[in-house]
Amino acid sequence: MKRMRNRQTELVNDSGRKRPFGTLTTPICPTVTYVFDSTEQGRKRHTGEDAGFIYTRLGNPTTNELEEKIARMEGGEAAVAFSSGMGAICSTILTFIKAGDHLLADKAMYGGTFDLLHHKLGEFGVEVEVLDFRDLKALEAAIRPETAMVYCETITNPTMKVVDIEAIAAMTHEKAPKALVVIDNTFATPLLYHPLKDGADIVVESGTKYINGHSDVLAGFAVTDKEKAWLIKDHGLKFITGAVMSPQDAYLVIRGIKTMPVRMREHCANAMAVAQFMEGSSLFEKVYYPGLASHPDHEVAKKELSGFGGMIAFEMCSYDVARNLLDNLQVINLAVSLGDVESLIEHPASMTHSTLTNEEMIAAGFNERLIRLSVGIESAEDLIADLEQAARKAHETVKQER
Repeated sequence: MKRMRNRQTELVNDSGRKRPFGTLTTPICPTVTYVFDSTEQGRKRHTGEDAGFIYTRLGNPTTNELEEKIARMEGGEAAVAFSSGMGAICSTILTFIKAGDHLLADKAMYGGTFDLLHHKLGEFGVEVEVLDFRDLKALEAAIRPETAMVYCETITNPTMKVVDIEAIAAMTHEKAPKALVVIDNTFATPLLYHPLKDGADIVVESGTKYINGHSDVLAGFAVTDKEKAWLIKDHGLKFITGAVMSPQDAYLVIRGIKTMPVRMREHCANAMAVAQFMEGSSLFEKVYYPGLASHPDHEVAKKELSGFGGMIAFEMCSYDVARNLLDNLQVINLAVSLGDVESLIEHPASMTHSTLTNEEMIAAGFNERLIRLSVGIESAEDLIADLEQAARKAHETVKQER
């Protein structure tokens, strides 16, 4: 029996892949179109009789190699690459949702997804219903036989809620057999969790974040079975959004994947150290990290995740203290995005989720006192020291102003 390779070896080492000219690294194929040997070959490629390339919006050797890697990482049959995470989300939802459909979504989600579901799909005649997916009884009651899609995130942005995806998928498929369960796996990544194995139909994620990991590429992915992947590529990507990933970006993501296992170990270890420090300090009001026993979804997180990730949300005692903390950091970068080797911190209410009204924020489970921290792979001691000094200054400044 052939010995199975360790997953880390598989992500780093492509020794089994045969490439043109025997290259070790993935070649970049920066071509838009492809030359046919004959009119007949061109005809066959356009009808699907010949699997060769036609036009890079429809496929490219570099991008295809990346899609194969992502599909294996997520445990799916096929993946579709996009030029951004929102490209993946929009293309996937718009491929399968039409006017008159009923879509159920969790209240907590990324701001861009919130805008799409709340501000645009309704204009297209889609009924979007939101509720707290922690409440499985309420969710079960809301699922209708005609429900077309159920959408949520593995770890919610920015509240760090963790829902029971296996239970959600099971009840959805029982009550609405035709419904698709779509999971955004960005915060957890395919290294910590596989939603498809727990019954999800489609996984979407931002490759900009942990998968690439170096803040130099916009990327997104949808992973599912071959039939749905073809529909997403042929409809959502090809005609609806056109959010095509460039071969150069595909190469950079492939390069980033090679260090992902090592990076994720550091992200998880650092985030746990930072979260434990913050929870034990009187400088911080509340800390939300799935790895802490105090997290309301800790047991669900232990069941689903092989690691608790690099994202932390925390609250300060007031907005003024939160703002001052952000302005006094010296090591951690004040910037949106996440999953980079550098630590990034932001204020959801005024940045990534600024389009939500105060009422919508409260309903989603956060307020203007909440801060979102993406813990990088720097020294945990340096990150803790930076947070401590910034928090002390923030409290002192606000106290003096009063």
